[in-house]
Amino acid sequence: MIELTNSSVFNSENSPLYILLNNRYSSPAIVAPPEEDAAASGRFFMVTSASTAVGGGSNLLIQITNPNASGRTLYISKVSGGISAAATLNLYSAGTVSGGTTPTPFNMQLGNATTSIATARVATGSVTGSPTLFYTALLAAGMFEVVFTGGLIVPPNRSVAISVGTGAITAAANISWWEV
Repeated sequence: MIELTNSSVFNSENSPLYILLNNRYSSPAIVAPPEEDAAASGRFFMVTSASTAVGGGSNLLIQITNPNASGRTLYISKVSGGISAAATLNLYSAGTVSGGTTPTPFNMQLGNATTSIATARVATGSVTGSPTLFYTALLAAGMFEVVFTGGLIVPPNRSVAISVGTGAITAAANISWWEV
């Protein structure tokens, strides 16, 4: 019989290549993104533009604002959506989005009555005022997703705006975040 020097079928702390999550039998663990805990706590929200026809020379816009003295901070999870033709995705800090609609942020824990402290606006046009561009991506027709997993933080009295365009396209955009 050949004896193997490393014959243990279970990973142990004494092994030279110990990995905590290698064996879920002897070291069970659940690893989940922060969005899962935020949703379970009723503090994970989303706003969508739905599918929107955007005229030539315009952009699809979504702005999320954390009001002054809200007492909470927004942690952006991701920006996603889809477009019918090539376009540019721009993300701005601050700026102004005018007109359009003011949808109520949707609580991602279905049936939870907790509301977001953030305000939202969805429109077509351009971001005005004095926005600071901090992210740009050239998009081909299809779906897009920019994942921040909380790495984009919106403190009180600040806003973030999404712009998808410019051109005659059909587009949809979504932004999700949690609040602490």
